[in-house]
Amino acid sequence: MDIRVYYEDTDCGGVVYYANYLKYFERVRTHYLEDRGLSVAGLMAEGTVFVVVHAEVHYRSPARYGETLVIETVVPEMTAASITFAHVVKDKVSGRVVAEGSARLAATDGNGKVKRLDPAAVRCFLQGINDGLRIATSPASVQ
Repeated sequence: MDIRVYYEDTDCGGVVYYANYLKYFERVRTHYLEDRGLSVAGLMAEGTVFVVVHAEVHYRSPARYGETLVIETVVPEMTAASITFAHVVKDKVSGRVVAEGSARLAATDGNGKVKRLDPAAVRCFLQGINDGLRIATSPASVQ
């Protein structure tokens, strides 16, 4: 997904404000799921709300106002109750790595109680073409 850096995204030095990468990651995750047939709004209507339980960002190079960033996203792990997304942010023109990050999202019932993902939705997601996906199966990995 491409993200254009607007003035509102930057700090007083014209560099993307550090917290905005988390916003970019959120947009990309929604886009990623919906491209694979998992509507976030549909999941919410059915009683599944994803919440971020862990996030990391490693800043490699500053992105600046006017640049276009490309964010590559994969799902390296999925458990019965969580999905982990990994992101690499690159400058579209030069290809330089700007940031890398990840977020682990837990499925909840909307009231904060962790719930298992619908097996049909997981099957749909798995068939959604993610060759690098690793399914964690140990009981400790299901929260």
